[in-house]
Amino acid sequence: MKTEGDETKAGSLAQGVRPREVWSWAMYDFANSGYSTVVITAVFNAYFVAEVAGRAPWATFAWTAALAVSYLLIVLTAPVIGAYADAHAAKKRLLALTTGGCILFTAGLAMVGTGDLALGVALVILSNFFFGTGENLVAAFLPEIARGEKLGRVSGWGWSLGYLGGIVALGACLAYITRAQEQGATAGEFVPGAMLITAGIFALASLPVFLFLRERAVPSTGVHDVLNTAFARVADTLGHARLYADLWRFLICLVFYQAGIQTVITLAAVYAQEAMGFTTRDTIFLILVVNLTAAAGAFAFGHVQDRLGHVRMLALTLCGWLLAVVLAWMAEGAALFWVVANIVGLCLGSSQSAGRALVGYLSPPARTAEFFGLWGLAVKLSAILGPLTYGAITWLTHGNHRVAMLFTGLFFVTGLAILATLDVARGRRAALGDPI
Repeated sequence: MKTEGDETKAGSLAQGVRPREVWSWAMYDFANSGYSTVVITAVFNAYFVAEVAGRAPWATFAWTAALAVSYLLIVLTAPVIGAYADAHAAKKRLLALTTGGCILFTAGLAMVGTGDLALGVALVILSNFFFGTGENLVAAFLPEIARGEKLGRVSGWGWSLGYLGGIVALGACLAYITRAQEQGATAGEFVPGAMLITAGIFALASLPVFLFLRERAVPSTGVHDVLNTAFARVADTLGHARLYADLWRFLICLVFYQAGIQTVITLAAVYAQEAMGFTTRDTIFLILVVNLTAAAGAFAFGHVQDRLGHVRMLALTLCGWLLAVVLAWMAEGAALFWVVANIVGLCLGSSQSAGRALVGYLSPPARTAEFFGLWGLAVKLSAILGPLTYGAITWLTHGNHRVAMLFTGLFFVTGLAILATLDVARGRRAALGDPI
């Protein structure tokens, strides 16, 4: 006999979609979050600045520049990859390729030691390129498996599992690092092991999406020249941008507020260690707590946003982000910084979920992969803009992370201003092909 929870879950899914498919889709968020949490947020970024680059004045800028190159590569390829995936019903095949690439190059980071700057930069660029491209592809499945009015709820399930995945990967790395440090190991000796742990968890946890999730898209007929077809679809999307004015306005909004979010994600451990004096274990524990609050925020606010509305929910979380940035700038001791961490966690889960759901809600159903490619493009542009600006400010101010953090708040202010001009009802009508 079905329970009320089963009926609620079934009511959130598109016709013909099994709960097992949604679970496997959400498990990919669980799988790839280990990479973003351990490599980009908690461990390898601080290791890169302190050990690989030797805390040089340009060390933070070098880290953000390496990420910027990888994001630029994604920006240049995402629309074409999305168009190809739509035209050839190839999301799942391409996802397998990008997943394998990220796992391989993440494991390769284990070879990076003190002073191995060129190798470290190359592997970060490659691993992050495959991670970001796969993130776009898996997001494009969302409108296929969830009903339009329930996108926020299903997206929230994915984000909440994603943060739990980050917790699992960080917890495994923390246990390994604690034991290694007790035996007298240095960062150059225990960070490589953490990279192998992260790659292994990604490989294992990503298996369900390839075993159970169906590719529901149908290849376009008459497709002969793959590259020309992909570019033609992108050109067609850009040419009809006026029909989706609110979607495009939101993508611009997303570039700015995500610039702030990406800065915090990318440089959280660096700020904790360089500005607040945290150790590696302190930082990992801090990010573990952030992931717990982020998981709670993604799940709880995923349900709230379907009632409150995507725009109101997003505006609320952006105000929270702005508050967190100001408090981080003010913090002199660990107590206030822990308050900041929990605010960031709640806002991180809910804002990421709301943003992904809103893109799906405003996208034409026949072009989901293509428009989620543009979503990924906007996020990656923000990941270039925000962290690179932060890195440049720390370089120009001779390592003043507090000034760089305060400047980050301007990105959230700009995002809020653009968000206020959005008309979601009009954007939804445009996506469904109704007269505006």
